[in-house]
Amino acid sequence: MPAHEGHHRSYDAVIVGGGHNGLVAAAYLARAGRSVLVLERLGNTGGAAVSTRPFAGVDARLSRYSYLVSLLPKKIVRDLGLDFRVRTRNVSSYTPVERDGRPTGLLVGGGERRTREAFARLTGGEREYQAWQRFYDMTGRVAQRIFPTLTEPLPTRDELRLRVDDEEAWRVLFEEPIGAAVEDRFADDLVRGVVLTDALIGTFADAHDPSLKQNRCFLYHVIGGGTGAWDVPVGGMGALTDALATAARDAGAVLATGHEAVRIDTDGSAAEVTYRTADGEGAVAARHVLVNASPQQLAVLTGDQPPTPAEGAQLKVNMLLKRLPRLRDSEVDPREAFAGTFHVAEGYQELATAHAQAAAGRLPTAPPSEIYCHSLTDPSILGPDLVEQGYQTLTLFGLHTPARLFDRDNDAVRDELLKSTLAQLDAHLAEPLADCLATDADGRPCIEAKTPLDLERDLRLPGGNIFHRELSWPYAQEGTGRWGVETRHANVLLCGAGAVRGGGVSGVPGHNAAMAVLEELGD
Repeated sequence: MPAHEGHHRSYDAVIVGGGHNGLVAAAYLARAGRSVLVLERLGNTGGAAVSTRPFAGVDARLSRYSYLVSLLPKKIVRDLGLDFRVRTRNVSSYTPVERDGRPTGLLVGGGERRTREAFARLTGGEREYQAWQRFYDMTGRVAQRIFPTLTEPLPTRDELRLRVDDEEAWRVLFEEPIGAAVEDRFADDLVRGVVLTDALIGTFADAHDPSLKQNRCFLYHVIGGGTGAWDVPVGGMGALTDALATAARDAGAVLATGHEAVRIDTDGSAAEVTYRTADGEGAVAARHVLVNASPQQLAVLTGDQPPTPAEGAQLKVNMLLKRLPRLRDSEVDPREAFAGTFHVAEGYQELATAHAQAAAGRLPTAPPSEIYCHSLTDPSILGPDLVEQGYQTLTLFGLHTPARLFDRDNDAVRDELLKSTLAQLDAHLAEPLADCLATDADGRPCIEAKTPLDLERDLRLPGGNIFHRELSWPYAQEGTGRWGVETRHANVLLCGAGAVRGGGVSGVPGHNAAMAVLEELGD
């Protein structure tokens, strides 16, 4: 609904950007009785958390960008009465490898006995499994203590340390490069690599990077829900943002798509947001402005100096298959291997080599990636005919491919990287993946790939970084404010992934920005 067609010319809150965090904020504020307008540049809400049919004439509705849920607090789902569910994956991960000339691998999941046996099959003993149990018992305790703080005012570093109440865990996660803990606790290269991958999702770093950005990434990947479990959104990621949009509208928020905010003028107590539509420009007054966009875009809107963008470093590939491929490791059913996270070229040394090659300006010779099949856990994203015929989706997320590698020719480098990434997968398959790919209505293979530069173009993610910036520690630091959403303008808040405790599909920055507004208003 265009803003100028509504009955308001001013609002208690104008939200710039209709991604999932903006919708969370809109729903909370509208439910509290505040007048809310959401300005969304695109023709639909949802941002990166959307479901689309990317393949012509094919009834498959895929989570095009973000695809799994861990960091979304159940509190937000309950508070907003969302019609949204997730399903747990029965298998955590499968990692294929060739040992002594034979194909084997590590299957984690399916019960403690099966996981123990899988470790023994790979490593020949109990040591690695026991180390695995001790390590993830530790991260599980940390998750239980940290996750509830994400929707509370920011604790100080000392307060969070007291809450964790485990000096060894604090040292491992917050003070030393995660590579030290991995090398100290695990001996097997493949097991080390599986542990390390959570530190590298969308984060270009070495295991021993002194900045500890890999530790921050690891932390966010193991605390979700207080368990670290990554679940499948039923109906695809768009089901979440559709439910959020419905909740916001039902509470009285106005969602104006096709409205691009171009400027924010504020004196700290009152603001005006100028927007552009296909028909021209308009402006709307607001008491508060919440920006569900990157810190760079926030600076552009307010006329401030933009921060240096953080570089994205991932390849996202969506595929539709006629059937799942058979594995060279015949002891593992593909329906189990692909139900969890299927790790490719993610041994510890392989990850180190890939990082070193990319840091030197070259594509990794063995690009690491991880894959999962949404439709094994939730077939509802496929049309009934596709389900009956046994079609399946595959989502691939590649690591260690920083945006700088695509500068010379994004299309050519994308094609080269996709080819070599799929070749690494094929090395563990008993049949080529290409033989399993479905085709669209025009006879083209059902596969699409997105580089960091593609994400920058499509979603305005600076540098293609999926977190909007490098992830932050979940505690207060100088200038972070009470909720981690504050800016230098008193009535302008950052409610996107670039806020403190942002990143991932969580709704946390949207919740916290709404709480900051309501707290100021005395609600």
